[in-house]
Amino acid sequence: MRVLSNDLKSHIGKQVVINGWLHKKRAMGGINFINVRDRNGLTQVVVEDKDQVEKLRGMQIGTVLEIEGKVKDEPRAPGGAEIHSPKITVLVPVADEPPIEIDKPISHKPDHLDTLFEHRVLSLRNLQEQKVFKIRASVNKDIRDYLTDQDFVEIQTPKLLGAAPEGGAEVFKLDYFGQEATLAQSPQLYKQIMVGVYERVFEIGQAYRAELSATTRHLTELTMLDIEMGFVENYDEVLDTVANMTFSVLQSIYKKHANGLKSLNAPELVLSKDGKVPKITVQEIHELYTKATKTDTTNEKDLTPDEEKWICEYARKKLGSDLIYVTEFPLSTHKFYQKKNDDGKTVLSADLLFRGVEIATVPMRENNYETLLKQMKDQGIDPEDPGFKYYLQAFKYGLPAHGGCGFGIDRFVQKIIGLNNVKEATLFPRDINRLAP
Repeated sequence: MRVLSNDLKSHIGKQVVINGWLHKKRAMGGINFINVRDRNGLTQVVVEDKDQVEKLRGMQIGTVLEIEGKVKDEPRAPGGAEIHSPKITVLVPVADEPPIEIDKPISHKPDHLDTLFEHRVLSLRNLQEQKVFKIRASVNKDIRDYLTDQDFVEIQTPKLLGAAPEGGAEVFKLDYFGQEATLAQSPQLYKQIMVGVYERVFEIGQAYRAELSATTRHLTELTMLDIEMGFVENYDEVLDTVANMTFSVLQSIYKKHANGLKSLNAPELVLSKDGKVPKITVQEIHELYTKATKTDTTNEKDLTPDEEKWICEYARKKLGSDLIYVTEFPLSTHKFYQKKNDDGKTVLSADLLFRGVEIATVPMRENNYETLLKQMKDQGIDPEDPGFKYYLQAFKYGLPAHGGCGFGIDRFVQKIIGLNNVKEATLFPRDINRLAP
């Protein structure tokens, strides 16, 4: 029976069989060592027999092997044990030398990213690269666990739409059997519809943004967490739910992946001791930033990227928090499905920032049918458009007060680990220049 690398130490003195990929080989005098990689890590194998050593001659990294041998205790080996007197069997040979060395650190410098992604099939076999995506998988699992425990139901919504809920030019259009369709920028319409079914819903899925941006923070295909919750007492309940979920996931990830995060040089986690996310208005940030930097942003309707970075550094140092809510966005940022504030000047919407970037937009929705119709018309949206027909039915036949968020998984993982580019936190990134692998 096959033994995995992380279970090898429990078989000291026994004959075992391991399967995996040749990850590394090296010779020290008359002794050869190879590392075999499986899904849980590396196993060190000591090869001394001449016939077995001969099998290693010309063997390429990535060769799929079966090895039978005796397990011996060795504190210096990965996992504290290694295999001696092996019988090596090649299951799948590899003829070509790999174009990159996966057993060594892979550069993530900006000018090396094209190489990283061009050889993504192989670079993902590097153990450090694997840690990134194991952490990402844990993030998704922890989000699902938290929301499920809070009575949210996971849903899956269409990605082919007849209308773009976000509007604007950043939409991928395609022919759909003679009709024009768009790829979903978000599940916005559907998650609100589903509030009328389950009250509380969420989805982790792909979204598509035709943004002509070649920045460290943009993707054309991204992974979003979308939440919607009904019968909320007030807007603070929505903000608190998203904040509490984010707190819970961060604390869990930093505990479960402490060693991996340390090896990836992730920043130390700083969260407020009272469990709250500090709130500060857009205008207050403009004023603080203008005063500190002498760059006047007081007439900006939104935060500039530099302001986002600056206020996050401010929050970490002055407020003891890696997270901060930016609130009271002006009406000029208003989207038709968002609720306006009672002051008539701002929107009931906040951005959740984390270590220099926005990771979530957290608004209250307008749930009054007549008001929603007016807001659509005011923004030049035709309520009779077939793409909005079924969305409006949900309001016509009763939706309670509700709110939610669109939360960027890619950016969240990037900033947890401390990567410089959101693409580094994405298995096979898509941007304006890359459509493969």
